[in-house]
Amino acid sequence: MPRGRYSLHDPHDHTPLAEEHFQCAPGPSGWRYVSRRTAPSGDHLGSVDLALDELGRPIRLELHAASWQVRGAALDGVTWVRTDSTGTHATEGNVRAHAFTGSSPAFLVATARLLRLTPSAPATRVRLVAFTDPVLAPLTVDQSWTLVEREAHATDNGPLIVDEYQVTALDTGEQRTVHLSGDVVLAAPGIELEELESPPSVLD
Repeated sequence: MPRGRYSLHDPHDHTPLAEEHFQCAPGPSGWRYVSRRTAPSGDHLGSVDLALDELGRPIRLELHAASWQVRGAALDGVTWVRTDSTGTHATEGNVRAHAFTGSSPAFLVATARLLRLTPSAPATRVRLVAFTDPVLAPLTVDQSWTLVEREAHATDNGPLIVDEYQVTALDTGEQRTVHLSGDVVLAAPGIELEELESPPSVLD
């Protein structure tokens, strides 16, 4: 069960934004990721709880940030409810999309798990609902994912398989490179893996 810490920063000016303390593991139904997020000052910022089924679809998502929370799942596309801390302002949404995304590294793993690309596969388009910081506002985005390269790196615990993805935002054309190993993000714009207590899980 990988457990560790990511640091999150602005990918343009490298301003520190948060630290995300996480643990994740494959299970009988798929994969689950839970984390809590803290500000550079140490203040609590929010949390992520994401569970996927064996096909990589989100069967449960719960996000907390500021005074907002979102609960969602794959249902007729993806469906969610966004509420404030008092529960008096609740809005429900539904979009014909494949999954969710956001600033947590969990969503990069989840999208890769959903697409299951191979190095020889063409670029694959995916529609996602992003929940933007800090108020978890929903935004539908279209991305293109390509698995550029898969490499094995020798370690003391055996070979570490690293996948390099190119992710393109189809509305702006902006491209970013994401490196994953199993269910851990090794590097991506705005994300750095600072600590990892055990090797990544191998996802089938």
